[in-house]
Amino acid sequence: MSTELATIIGVVLVLADLAIRITALIIVPRGRKPTAAMAWLLAIFLIPFVGILFFLLIGSSKLPKKRVEKQAEINRMIAAKAEGIAAPSDRATWPEWFSSLSEQNRVLGALPALGGNTAELIGDYRGSIDAMAADIDTATRFVHVEFFIVSFDETTKGFFAAMERAVQRGVTVRVLLDYIASGKAAGHDETYAELDRIGAKWSFMLPVRPLKGEYQRPDLRNHRKLVVVDGLVGFMGSQNLIDRTYNSKKNLKRGLQWQELVARVTGPVVTAINTVFLSDWYLETDELLGDDENVPVAAVPADPSPDALVCQVVPSGPGYEAENNLRLFLALINSAQRRAIITSPYFVPDEAMLYAITSACYRGLDVQLFVSEIGDQGSVWHAQRSYYRTLLQAGVKIWLYPGPYILHSKHLSIDDDVAVIGSSNMDIRSFSLNSEMMLLVRGASFVEQMRAVEQGYRDAGRQLTLEEWDKEPGSATFLDGVARLTSALQ
Repeated sequence: MSTELATIIGVVLVLADLAIRITALIIVPRGRKPTAAMAWLLAIFLIPFVGILFFLLIGSSKLPKKRVEKQAEINRMIAAKAEGIAAPSDRATWPEWFSSLSEQNRVLGALPALGGNTAELIGDYRGSIDAMAADIDTATRFVHVEFFIVSFDETTKGFFAAMERAVQRGVTVRVLLDYIASGKAAGHDETYAELDRIGAKWSFMLPVRPLKGEYQRPDLRNHRKLVVVDGLVGFMGSQNLIDRTYNSKKNLKRGLQWQELVARVTGPVVTAINTVFLSDWYLETDELLGDDENVPVAAVPADPSPDALVCQVVPSGPGYEAENNLRLFLALINSAQRRAIITSPYFVPDEAMLYAITSACYRGLDVQLFVSEIGDQGSVWHAQRSYYRTLLQAGVKIWLYPGPYILHSKHLSIDDDVAVIGSSNMDIRSFSLNSEMMLLVRGASFVEQMRAVEQGYRDAGRQLTLEEWDKEPGSATFLDGVARLTSALQ
C-alpha cells in the first residue's frame, strides 16, 4: 500500500470516527434517560464503530409502529367497555393515594380496579403447576395460557396432559410463548410438536424472523406469565412453565433451582387477566376473539365477604407510552407509611426508584429487600450488588436467599393491606424493554399471606450487614461497577 493511499484511508477513518461521535451526541440523548444516554455515549466514544453497530441493533426500545398502533387500538376498546363497569362498593373507604394510584393505572393500562375477588398465594413450584392443571380439568369453554418460557418436560407433562384432556372435551386451548426465550429451552422442538399433537392453538410472541417481515429489537421480549380458565379462574406470577432447573446444563451442573410465587385468583379481576391474553393474542395473530372468550365482568361471580379483595391488573411494556410498572412501584413506595418489603430476583433500579427506596428509609420506614445470595446471570448479579452499599447505608435490610436456590419471586408489599405480584423484576429491563403484568391488591388477608411468605424467606436466608459488605474484595466491587454501567444500555 502506498503512503498516499494509507494517508487517505487514515483521514477517512478519522473523519468517520468524528462523524460518529458528533452524530451520537445529537441522536442518542433524544427521548432517553440521562443515565442510558451517558452509557450509550460512553460505549460509542470508547469503541466508535462497534458501539454504533450495537446502538443500531438494540438502541431503540420501541416496538414496530404497527404493533404500537394495535396496542393503542386495544386500549381504546378496553376503555370503552370499562366505562359501564361499576366502581368497587367500598371505594369511598379507600385512602386518597390508593384512589389516585388506581386511576393512574387505569389511564396508563386501560384496566380498572375491581372488587369482589379472592387470591391464594402458591409458593410450591410443582404445586402451582398441579393447581393450574387441576383447574384446566374443570374447563368447559376455553383455556388461555401465556408464558415467557413453555417447555414440555417431566415437571410440566401433567399440565400438557390437562390441556389435551380439555381439547378432547371440546374446550378451545390457546397458548402463547415467547419466541426467543422458549426457543432457547432444551427440547423446544418437542414442545412445539406436543402442542400440535394435543390440538392446542398456539403462537409465538414477538418472533424475530426478518425473512418473514417479523423483526424488532431482539431483546424486546414478552415476559408475562398467566393462565385463565373459562374467565372464572386465573393464575399469574413469576413462574414459567418449565422444570425448576430450567433443564439447563449450566444450572444442573451448579444444582440451581428456582423459587417462585404464583397467585390463584377468582372474581371479576380474572376478566382483566383474560383481557391481557386477548390483547397479546390479537397482537400476534391478528385474530380479535369474540364474546365466547371475552367474558364480561358482570358474568363472573363476586365474593361478597368482608375479606373480598380489590384487584387491578397493570400491564406494561414497550407497547405503552409510559413505564406503567415503574410508576406503579414508585407510587407504592412513596405512599408507604410504615413498611415496604420488596422481593426481586434482578434488582437493578433506575435513579428514581433508588431515591424512592432510600427516601422511605430516611422517613423512618422499615424497608426490606429480598434477593438471591447467588446469581444465575453474571452481569445482572454484579449490577445488582453495586447498589448494596447505598441501600445498606440508608438503612435498607437486605436478606439473602441461599443457594442453590434462585429466588425468582417478584412482589412488593407496603404497610398492612396493599401489595403487588406478577412478572416484573425491579430492574431497567423490566421497566422499559419487557412486556410485563402486575396485580395490584388491596386487602389485609392477602398481605397476611405475603407476610408469611416473606417470613419464610427470612427463615431460609440471612441478613447482609454493612460490616460484612465492607469486606468484599475490590475485584468484585470493580466488576459490580462495570456491570452497573452497562445495565443502563437500553
